[in-house]
Amino acid sequence: QVQLVESGGGLVQAGGSLRLSCAASGRTFTGYAMAWFSQAPGKEREFVAAISWGASITYYADSVKGRFTISRDKAKITVYLQMNSLKPEDTAVYYCATRYGPPVVGRRAYDHWGQGTQVTVSS
Repeated sequence: QVQLVESGGGLVQAGGSLRLSCAASGRTFTGYAMAWFSQAPGKEREFVAAISWGASITYYADSVKGRFTISRDKAKITVYLQMNSLKPEDTAVYYCATRYGPPVVGRRAYDHWGQGTQVTVSS
């Protein structure tokens, strides 16, 4: 059974930084892309960033390019989201997701999801 567990969320002032982590377990993740999505209150879950299994391909939402960096460890079972220059509009629950195959931006392509971690950015 695939399990994704996010951590690292919290309250930070605008301009600050946070590093989210997502630990995957329950199977071998060879060939699995991983991604981060965010969901603000009353809004749809939105794509933030994605990374291929080999970490050679990354995608970012336009709103986070240059501020957020997605990466994964050598074992490729933990994915990180380094969030710099945070803005109040980044406030949301951040979810980790995984799928077999290349990274994509559509949330419906992802099969497994974590429970989310809250990020709150104060102005």
